[in-house]
Amino acid sequence: MEILDFTQAQVDQCIPKRAADTNKNHYGRVWAFCGSVGYTGAAYFAAQGAVRMGSGIVTLAVPQEIYPVMAVKLNEPVIQTYTEHNWREVLGQASRAAACLIGPGLGHFSAFRELTLTALETLSIPLVLDADGINALAGHIDTLCSTTQPVVLTPHLGEFARLTGLQNPTAEQLEAFAVQHNCVLLLKGHRTLIASPDGRVTRNMTGNPGMAKGGSGDVLAGMIVSLLGQGLSPADAARVGAHLHGSVGNLCANRLSEYGMTPTDMLEVLPHVLHKYNTREW
Repeated sequence: MEILDFTQAQVDQCIPKRAADTNKNHYGRVWAFCGSVGYTGAAYFAAQGAVRMGSGIVTLAVPQEIYPVMAVKLNEPVIQTYTEHNWREVLGQASRAAACLIGPGLGHFSAFRELTLTALETLSIPLVLDADGINALAGHIDTLCSTTQPVVLTPHLGEFARLTGLQNPTAEQLEAFAVQHNCVLLLKGHRTLIASPDGRVTRNMTGNPGMAKGGSGDVLAGMIVSLLGQGLSPADAARVGAHLHGSVGNLCANRLSEYGMTPTDMLEVLPHVLHKYNTREW
């Protein structure tokens, strides 16, 4: 089958333009259910990835236990807490968003599987499932087939193997999965592949081994949900997010080395990669 490389020119065509007479409500309200005790970094990187990608309003929903940590770490996102008793109510609030991310660092929240499956069944907005959001689908993969909203899955090889049993999937198998389950599948790794329900498979050509550090994928998930909230299609949000994420990684490697660069550095460099999309020079 033919695998198409996603190019910088295609990214440039997809990035939403900003008009002068706009406000935060024009650039997407997104929600992210992330984090648990011991995994506050995942929530931080995902939320800041969405902020840095340009979302108008980012709401980060976290378990009550980690609120004090997140309140200190984050300034821009709104922080909403939930417990094992009221998460359904909080999930209902997310229905008013433009897009929602579920999964990074969620594993220590005991109801994470039920939260993820309920979101698939009840929310009508685009969803990004990453990390534990994907793990929640193990044994319940058919839930994807009955959803009406667009879904983007962003597994690495291990998560995809737990979901499907496929250890080293081919492009044809990724395509078949995306078509069968009516979702966009972004398989992270060297030369990330993105399969869409229309049978198209694209390859990302940016990135380097310095990005192979915990937290990097959380930044990517935040970027993708931000792009969804700003109006990109699920497939374009995944493709553009992967390309920009890799471009950020390359700039970090050039400045700091593949060894020394961190996901925190990637958040700081992302605005420099996006600078070319300014409406004018200031």
